[in-house]
Amino acid sequence: MAMNGMNMGKIMKQAQEMQKKMAAQQNEIENTDFTGVSPEELVTVTFGGNRRMKDMQIKAEAIDPDDPDMLSDLVLSAVNDALAKIDNTTQSKMGQFTQGMNIPGF
Repeated sequence: MAMNGMNMGKIMKQAQEMQKKMAAQQNEIENTDFTGVSPEELVTVTFGGNRRMKDMQIKAEAIDPDDPDMLSDLVLSAVNDALAKIDNTTQSKMGQFTQGMNIPGF
């Protein structure tokens, strides 16, 4: 059954190839480490692409017993930086698969 000159088998084959490429990209992202840093790099965190934290380094000067909120803010800043990097990488690598999804005949 032809649809605008493209048969269903060809469309299915292309869809399967795209699915394999998407899975490979997703796997690559999940196996990449993303490092987030706070201002002045007082706190550095490392996440895997699966959004699980692998490491956190805190410099001694970030630890002020009289100002625990500062350390909380630094940790939040570093974590959010790393998560934003994961989002941006995911969007740039996976976005190629969702652009131009207007398949002829649909």
